[in-house]
Amino acid sequence: MTDDRADNAARRGAGIDYSMMEHAVGYRLRRAQLAVFQDFNEAFSAKGLRPTDFAVLLLLTRNQGAKQSEVAEALGIQRANFVAIVDGLENKGFVVRRKSEIDRRVQSLHITEAGLAYLDELLPIWDEHEERLLAQLGGKQARDQLIGLLKRLYD
Repeated sequence: MTDDRADNAARRGAGIDYSMMEHAVGYRLRRAQLAVFQDFNEAFSAKGLRPTDFAVLLLLTRNQGAKQSEVAEALGIQRANFVAIVDGLENKGFVVRRKSEIDRRVQSLHITEAGLAYLDELLPIWDEHEERLLAQLGGKQARDQLIGLLKRLYD
């Protein structure tokens, strides 16, 4: 028996045979995303933070006053879903919405002092999370290669 067939036979004996998806990019991306999010959720569980909330706060540190629609688009979140995310951050006092001076229909987002202080507590946890991922990948060169390959899929 070849190694692949032996692996498949062992998998069949142990449960699901997923050999047809073994080399499927989408399947591997999804499994990787689940693993990364699980590590993130475990790392931030004491803070009660979701990855999307963290991403919004992080983006606003360098994009104060960005349009709500721009931040949603940058994160790949539908506008309708993004409203609830911002509502939650606003209720916690981490973000404020302001009407644009130019177009009153447009909402701009600003991180508050409380949001910045909260983010300062979160950054060391995020750094540890990123270091764990870096170690799993085999270092910065591997990370940079992976990021380059992933960008090809969506750029």
